[in-house]
Amino acid sequence: MAKTEDEQYAECMQRFIDFANSMKDEGIETRLVSAGLMSASAIYGTYAVAGNEGRLNPAGIEKMLAAYRQQLEQVQKAKAERQNKG
Repeated sequence: MAKTEDEQYAECMQRFIDFANSMKDEGIETRLVSAGLMSASAIYGTYAVAGNEGRLNPAGIEKMLAAYRQQLEQVQKAKAERQNKG
């Protein structure tokens, strides 16, 4: 049976986290791993929207910023909920 989009999303996210943790385990500072992931996300996000040679206009940048903000807020909300349960 084919995986759902949510399942594929969760697996992709976990693979990025696992890879980031492997870099940390190699001695790379977490701030550098995080910065590298953010840069890679910006590059790949631009590619996904505008293609390999394209770029985002200011409205496209704002859309990506809003999407990143939404993800960040969801993560923080989930962390707060886990802390309140524990």
